[in-house]
Amino acid sequence: MSPQTRFHTRAMRLLENALMDQAPEHLEAIREMTIKLDRRNRPEPDVLVVPVEADTGPGQTWFEPEDVVLAVEVVTADSLERDREVKPRKYAQAGVPPFWRVEENDGLPVVYVYEIDPATASYGLTGIHHKQLKVEHPFPVDVDLTAIGRRPPRS
Repeated sequence: MSPQTRFHTRAMRLLENALMDQAPEHLEAIREMTIKLDRRNRPEPDVLVVPVEADTGPGQTWFEPEDVVLAVEVVTADSLERDREVKPRKYAQAGVPPFWRVEENDGLPVVYVYEIDPATASYGLTGIHHKQLKVEHPFPVDVDLTAIGRRPPRS
């Protein structure tokens, strides 16, 4: 895996932390895990939300598509085509429900939210979020996107 940009790392952390904090107790936000689409396809979203009961143990490296509640990709120059076209197509065909694509604009994340159309097995854009990400699906989420560079308060 090649080194990631500072924006990429911060965007992943911001969203993983927000999703973990706001997810219902039966769900978990996690990174560095793959989705097993078939024998030869195991893409790795930047952040996933899955049910806690999908945990198969400490050696687990992947989830089944039907376990994925949300897949998030943070786009970089190196991953542009893969994150905008290839992965979303594969996720949609596998039935992964919501998909978020995160891109950088003037140092801040812009989140593109997609929902799957079951009739076409493809994603349709349902919203573009600047500064504030507020959605109700797959569960209520409210994220201050301008907080990307801020450290969380210490308890």
